[in-house]
Amino acid sequence: MKINIKIAGALSGLVIALSGTAQAQDWEPSGTLTLEIGFGAGGSTDAMGRVIAEVMKDQTGWNIIAENRTGGGGVAMFTGISQRPANGDVIGMGVNMPILINLNRRGDELPFDLDSFDYIGTVARAQLALIASADAPFDTIEEMVAYSLENDGLAIGFGAPPQKLLMEVVNRDAGADFRFVTTEGEAETHRLLLGGQILAGFSAGTHVQYLESGEFKMIASANDARHTYAPDTPTFRESGFDAYVDPIFYFATTAGTDPAALEALRTAFANAIESEDVMEIVRNAATTETMNLGGDGTKQMMVDGLANVGVLFSE
Repeated sequence: MKINIKIAGALSGLVIALSGTAQAQDWEPSGTLTLEIGFGAGGSTDAMGRVIAEVMKDQTGWNIIAENRTGGGGVAMFTGISQRPANGDVIGMGVNMPILINLNRRGDELPFDLDSFDYIGTVARAQLALIASADAPFDTIEEMVAYSLENDGLAIGFGAPPQKLLMEVVNRDAGADFRFVTTEGEAETHRLLLGGQILAGFSAGTHVQYLESGEFKMIASANDARHTYAPDTPTFRESGFDAYVDPIFYFATTAGTDPAALEALRTAFANAIESEDVMEIVRNAATTETMNLGGDGTKQMMVDGLANVGVLFSE
């Protein structure tokens, strides 16, 4: 009996694929799987991480716990993970920007680089916006630049260094005269905007209610893409400034993890991200939708992001 070669090849590939899937599904942690969260309890990163850990536990039956390990915006946590045995029993959850900035500025002092990790996936991109009060005398970055030059400066609030770096690119490239006011977070930025102490500032989602009420307006997306809730508002890059700040929540483990273990972790994570519980906490905590770039996509995001951070620091 003759067998069609193409069919035989397809069946062979299917057997191999199913075999690989079975091996991934057969793997499970030898003990407790720890999800380390690189930020303190109570914040949006912590909230999302704990729900993901709980959903993964329910879906897989693995013993999973979530722990906070703060320091350096995730640097301390990822330092520890980079030095651990590659057995897949610890996953780190961080935000890309603090890690990329530290690698750019003092990479020779850190015990890790991008190749020190196997990447599992992402859960969301924080949609970072440059906003202003509704009655501000400008609607675009170009108009902000002109206003700052005509009025001996313009005060902008920022709650994290990357936001200031992005505006310093505009200062440098357009000769603007922006002045910076450090805030304790988005709530204080909103308060200062409403009180008129600053004319513009950054927010990553909690400002949407003020856009809807008409108290704020959005000037630009600080990300590398327009925001889902403001598709008509351009990015900084579209406005002529070749830089962006793209905060992405991502997950990684120690480089060299067994392929079967890594595949099982990626599968379990991907399944959790698709759950309604995770989608709901992402909407509530980050005012956006879930986004999983997968293992390879997460690694490429970090590589591209490191190049972009170099632009933020260029003279």
